[in-house]
Amino acid sequence: MMHEWALAEAVIRAVEEIVREKSGRVIEVKVVLGELQQVEEDIFREAITMLSRNTILEDAKIVIDRGEARFKCRNCGFEWSFSSLKSNLGEEEAEAIHFIPEIIHVFVKCPKCGSPDYEVTSGRGVWIEYIKIEGEELD
Repeated sequence: MMHEWALAEAVIRAVEEIVREKSGRVIEVKVVLGELQQVEEDIFREAITMLSRNTILEDAKIVIDRGEARFKCRNCGFEWSFSSLKSNLGEEEAEAIHFIPEIIHVFVKCPKCGSPDYEVTSGRGVWIEYIKIEGEELD
């Protein structure tokens, strides 16, 4: 739960930093939650709503989207998604990945060849996809 609040606070700070030099009201911000982070969206949404009070985001619409986690094996080239293997993870493994996504390499191997040598091609992290300010859009 604290993880989501810390992420929400970081997003607000980042938006404030990005728009610091801009004039105009922040209308909308789109935040993408990488699936590998396993962020609880409801808790994140509540946190960003509460922490936005008395900030430049207080009246802004916050759009939250999920970024699918995908992997590619460096050994055989096979590509797969996190959702296709999530049911094979135990509760402890899933929780460890939630706090330290890079640890996934300890628990997951390529489903095709069994190699532990693969890359995370998408779905890692939390990022701001865009910020809409009266009269302009920042990507």
